[in-house]
Amino acid sequence: MEKMKIEIWSDIMCPFCYIGKRKLEKSIETLPNKDAIEIEWKSYQLNPDLQTDTSQNINDYLSTHKGMSLEQAQQMSQQVTQMAAVEGLEYHMDKAVVANSFRAHVFAHFAKKYGKQLEAEELLFKSYFTEGKNVDDIAVLKALATQLGLDENELARVLESGELDDEVKMDIHEARQIGVQGVPFFVYDRKYAISGAQPNELFVQTLEKAMSEWKGSSLLQIVAEQDGPSCGPEGCE
Repeated sequence: MEKMKIEIWSDIMCPFCYIGKRKLEKSIETLPNKDAIEIEWKSYQLNPDLQTDTSQNINDYLSTHKGMSLEQAQQMSQQVTQMAAVEGLEYHMDKAVVANSFRAHVFAHFAKKYGKQLEAEELLFKSYFTEGKNVDDIAVLKALATQLGLDENELARVLESGELDDEVKMDIHEARQIGVQGVPFFVYDRKYAISGAQPNELFVQTLEKAMSEWKGSSLLQIVAEQDGPSCGPEGCE
């Protein structure tokens, strides 16, 4: 069965990416022919030079590195937590470990080889925002692989050998080519794009429009005049 593809550029440490994931899923559920949708996750790193530090949570990190007080960081996290709750997600930002996301992206590409990418992304987001796990830890990723029914020893070999590193880097390079400046970034059939965790209605409208024009051709168009809540190299807003 031929399917319309939706590509999603995201980073595991972006709180709006998990929220955007739920918004997209809810929009797909409104379709009578939802089985005609194919989703592909693409890697993006907000801070590729970030050093994993399990002694800090996200609030500590924001306070230390983003020029805000701890109180301001906690307030920002609370606002994001409330936004996530509206979509049925449970965030514990005070538990979220400061971790470089590259290995997590490699894990997602590893899972993709076995048709388990969608499940892998969900586990990674939940591990990071809800359970406070270190997604840069090979032992954590091996445990997630086991949950998916994948070979944890093969994953460890892939992570250590770097054989999938270029696939992550290619996604990041492609993001630059199409003008992605923040995530989440949703691309529908290479025609329409949603930047950020926009209102649910926009996800539904864009999906319906893309489906109605499926198999046509046009230049990629951003469908909202302004970006929704998203994260970029300079931070989240």
